[in-house]
Amino acid sequence: MKIFLPSLLFLLPLLVLAQIKSPSEFLGYELGSQFTRHHQVIDYYEYLAETIPDRMQLTEYGKTNENRPLVLAYISTKANMKNLENIRLEHLKNTSGTGEPDKAIVWLSYNVHGNESVSTEASMKTIYELLTSKSNYLEDTVVIIDPCINPDGRDRYVNWYNQYKNSPNNVDPFSKEHHEGWWSGRSNHYMFDLNRDWAWLTQVESQQRLKQYNKWLPHVHVDFHEQGVDNPYYFAPAAEPYHEVVTDFQREFQETIGKNHAKYFDQNGWFYFTKEEFDLLYPSYGDTYPTYNGSIGMTYEQGGSGRAGLGIITSIGDTLTLNDRIAHHYTTGISTIEVASKNVAKLNEEFKKFYQPKNYLYKNYVLSGNKNKLNTLASLLKKHEVEFGFTTDASVKGYDYASGKIKNLRTKENSLVVSTNQPKGTLVKVLFEPNAKLSDSVTYDITAWSLPYAYGLDAIATESNIPSESFPHRVEEFGVLKANGYAYITNWKSINDAEFLTFLLNKKVKVRYTKKPFKLDGKAYERGSLIITSSDNKHLSDFIEILNNGSIKFSKNLSTVQTGFVDSGKDFGSDYVAMIPKSKIAVLSGEPTSTLRFGEIWHFFEQQLKYPITILDETYFNQIDLNEYEVLILPDGRGYGRFMTEAISNKIKDWVSSGGKLIAMGGAIDALSKLKGFGIKEKEQEKDSMPNLDAFDVSQREYIKSAITGAIFKATVDPTHPLAYGYDESYFTLKLGNRAFNYLDNGNVVYLTKGANVPVSGFAGSKAQKKIDETLIYGTEKMGRGHVIYMVDNPLFRGFWENGKLFFANALFMVN
Repeated sequence: MKIFLPSLLFLLPLLVLAQIKSPSEFLGYELGSQFTRHHQVIDYYEYLAETIPDRMQLTEYGKTNENRPLVLAYISTKANMKNLENIRLEHLKNTSGTGEPDKAIVWLSYNVHGNESVSTEASMKTIYELLTSKSNYLEDTVVIIDPCINPDGRDRYVNWYNQYKNSPNNVDPFSKEHHEGWWSGRSNHYMFDLNRDWAWLTQVESQQRLKQYNKWLPHVHVDFHEQGVDNPYYFAPAAEPYHEVVTDFQREFQETIGKNHAKYFDQNGWFYFTKEEFDLLYPSYGDTYPTYNGSIGMTYEQGGSGRAGLGIITSIGDTLTLNDRIAHHYTTGISTIEVASKNVAKLNEEFKKFYQPKNYLYKNYVLSGNKNKLNTLASLLKKHEVEFGFTTDASVKGYDYASGKIKNLRTKENSLVVSTNQPKGTLVKVLFEPNAKLSDSVTYDITAWSLPYAYGLDAIATESNIPSESFPHRVEEFGVLKANGYAYITNWKSINDAEFLTFLLNKKVKVRYTKKPFKLDGKAYERGSLIITSSDNKHLSDFIEILNNGSIKFSKNLSTVQTGFVDSGKDFGSDYVAMIPKSKIAVLSGEPTSTLRFGEIWHFFEQQLKYPITILDETYFNQIDLNEYEVLILPDGRGYGRFMTEAISNKIKDWVSSGGKLIAMGGAIDALSKLKGFGIKEKEQEKDSMPNLDAFDVSQREYIKSAITGAIFKATVDPTHPLAYGYDESYFTLKLGNRAFNYLDNGNVVYLTKGANVPVSGFAGSKAQKKIDETLIYGTEKMGRGHVIYMVDNPLFRGFWENGKLFFANALFMVN
């Protein structure tokens, strides 16, 4: 028997190979010869799970907006799979320092950007080889594969490509198949970039995925991407800046993995680069978010993306094929697992260290303010499994976010407390710290995101511990309204109030609002407060039932009053108490606009306000009768120069003058500023009088002086203006660039005053600071019987800048 043992060992992998079909055998075409639709990918993964259930399990963890399944595949040896739940639990014990795990957990995420389409193809080759020729790597590892994070976007791209590609495919880069349109497959259904949503969780894909991610908290997480067709492959180690919380081991292990990849790429003569462009700072990426939760988080970038198709000629005359791209992603994926399998003990040791208590400067973040804003933040923290509590009576000394100074304050009722002394303490520090430390000002994304600013909450970062309870001290109860009221009143302070308003408008409830503060029955009501009278709503037999349902659904306390005669201020019959119209609203889509910025508006209406919106595409905009709409939104974008012809600009101006309301954002304002009739004017950046004589290497970085890489500034607000109802006299705005406009002659609502051009958080170059000094953020302009509302900064950015959303709701409903 000993004579035949080596032969039997050699035959074992072949026997396994014979049990399951390769992707090519199962699909009926060679992998890499065409793109595989999502349902076919799912079919293959289901086939594997059914054929070898003792070595692979498949779980559906959710659905997309377009009802496509989201799945995870778990792969390991028979013994490990039999013990999978115990492996998971023992690993998670290490977050409290009590576990003794002996396995490494590797999570591979594919196709977060739908038109970076090689990833899902590579996932099928990777899982097949892991279950066959590379199965030895699974002895001490559990591999989790998400074959497609963004099925809606990927199928959008695959379907488009199959419609437009030549037969056979054409490698000429000028062929139609290499020029995807505006409605690209990169983003999800709502045109959101899922790779920037890990921390903010605005999208259903992200929300459902994170539930599963928190069940495992893998040692290693890889996010597979593609970049331009002329770029060589990128893999770890990442570029500076690294966030200061990234551990020495996380840095070192990225280097270890990168060198292992390089070994294989060198053998094949493949080109690659490391330590450039892709940094580890912004917390909402597929590499940084895992890193801040103890993983070795990495981005891998293959040249290709939506332009590459099945093959394309690059700028140096090479032909890049889908097969090439699959081979590269397959190689780095397998190499990652190989390195993890050889470093199991070290990965477990360092993971345990990561979760040991940290001595961060700030021990607690104490937040006070509007209860709805606090509740919205608390909801986000729960999704991240971040622990928090509440305190009612405590003396707090620390960094005050509003003033930027050290202050002594007493906490308010139900102040929310988030401590860094908890398993997710590192994530807390990253999300809440007032200002992230930058080792390099050249970054891939924004440099400021601090949640107290984003949510519009008063906050203190303390160096001492604050006692708190893990539950609210007061559970609010809502009384049942009765039908004997003259009117029902509620405040206007948060986007939750706007959601309540649109709920009522959709139910055909007529709602008024006050333009002046007033007092009634001993209570004070601010501008914007909603007044719902019984006489206005006699047409509704279920009027009170609607109000009761709405007050419970949106946690709204409504005051019942028996008169419209106020104690002070303006009575309910005054012109200062106006009806809120149920406006018909349209938004422009297509080439002039950014898909991302359009998507933010679309998502805001459908998923948050739940208010109807009509999408008007630029291809037939000329044919539209704008008089059918009361509000038109022009999202940010770079294509307005071509779109805004004289005919279209005159059409829009005539519509506004006759009573329409135009909301112009970002790049749309650039175009309007160049047209006659609009009062907005761009502020020019002063040019250097001296020629640039810096060395080429120096001048390459000189541009950063004119850049703002997502920084937060403290702006002044006119809270008496309808566009600012619900706000105080200051607002922290997120600026994404150095776009700057002079003050308007009238209607300056939010603006930077002289000297307010230095960011409170994030990076802004010296020249950019000078340019934005004394400039407009949000303002309004009367034009005939209508209004133009200018939004220079984006109040809906990535759906996470919560405190900006009420400005947008005011633009829709309060400016009349």
